[in-house]
Amino acid sequence: MSRILFALTLAIVAAASSPAAGREEPLPSWVDGPTKRAILEFVGRVSDEAGPGFVPVADRIAVFDNDGTLWCEQPVYVQAVFIRDRVRALAERHPGWRETPPYSAVLDGDRDALAALGEKGVAELVSATHAGMTVEEFRRIAEDWIALAEHPRFDRPYTGCVYQPMLELLGYLRSHGFKTFIVSGGGVEFMRPWTGPVYGIPPEQVVGSTIRTAYREVDGRAELVRLPEIDFIDDKAGKPVGIGRHIGRRPIAAFGNSDGDYEMLRYATEGPGPRLGLIVHHTDADREYAYDRDSPVGRLDRALDEAADRGWVVADMARDWARVFPPPSSADARPPGEAGVPATPTGPIRPEMP
Repeated sequence: MSRILFALTLAIVAAASSPAAGREEPLPSWVDGPTKRAILEFVGRVSDEAGPGFVPVADRIAVFDNDGTLWCEQPVYVQAVFIRDRVRALAERHPGWRETPPYSAVLDGDRDALAALGEKGVAELVSATHAGMTVEEFRRIAEDWIALAEHPRFDRPYTGCVYQPMLELLGYLRSHGFKTFIVSGGGVEFMRPWTGPVYGIPPEQVVGSTIRTAYREVDGRAELVRLPEIDFIDDKAGKPVGIGRHIGRRPIAAFGNSDGDYEMLRYATEGPGPRLGLIVHHTDADREYAYDRDSPVGRLDRALDEAADRGWVVADMARDWARVFPPPSSADARPPGEAGVPATPTGPIRPEMP
C-alpha cells in the first residue's frame, strides 16, 4: 500500500470513529432560521448540566395539542368524521334519527345545521356514538376505523397526515430527556389506540376529553363500561386542569396551533426557569391549508396577537417547514377497491346502560 493511500485510509478511519461521525442534523425538516434556533437553544439550555438553565429530567415535561399541531385538522376534525361514520353505522338501529336533530344534520350532511349544533348537540352525538359499550369494545372500533379512514384531499390515511417536523421534534425532545404528552380536546379513548405507533406516545401519556365510565360485570366479566354522559372537556381552560389531574407537573414546553391552546401555553410558559411556547401557524395552502382568525376549525386569533408579548415562538408552516407530511410508505397502501373509502365501524354496540 502506498504511503498516500495509507494516509488516506487512516484519515477515513479517524473520521469515521470521531464523535461527530454519523451524527445526523437535528430537526432536518425544519428550515434553518429563528424558529429552529429557538427550539435547539431551549433544549440545549435545559439539558446542559453545567449551565444556569439546567432542568432535571423529571421536570422536562412537554405537552402537545393534537389536532392542527401534530396532524391535519382540516377540513374538519378527524374525530368529527369518526362520529359521522358512527351515526351512519347506527342509523339502522335508530330509524327515528333521520328526522331528529342533531342526527338528521349528520345523516343529511347539512353543514349549516352541523355548524350550529353547539356543545349540547355535539355532546349528544358523542354520548350516542361513543357509549353503551365496554372500553375494550370502543378501542377496537376506533382501531378498525383509523386503520382504513383516509383524508379526503391527500389520498392517504389520516395517520399519514401527521406532520414530519413535529414527529422529529417529539423524537428530539425525548432524546434529551423530555417526557412528551398529548393534551387534546379530542376524546382520550379515541386517540389512545394509535398514538403509540404514530407518535411514540403511550396511552398513559395522552390527556383528552372523557365520558363517564363505570365498573360493571358484562357477560360474567369485570369491565369498564362507557356511559352516555360527558365527564370532562379537555379544551381551552380545561387543558391546564387536565394537565394538573393527569400529569401533576407544570410543563416547561407547550405546543399548540389555536386559541384552544391559549390557556395551556400560558400555564406552561408562566412558570419559573426556561420555558418554550410554540404555535404552529397554518400558512401553506399549497402543501396543506392556510387559516387562522376566521376559521371555524382551529381558529387562531388571540394567541397569535399575544404571541410576541408572551415570548411564544410562531412557526410559519410555509417558511419554517421544509416538508409537511412524511413520505408515503407501504403502510399507506390500500387493497384494490378500498382507496379513498372511509371505513364504517360496525363493532359491538350494546344498549345504553344507565
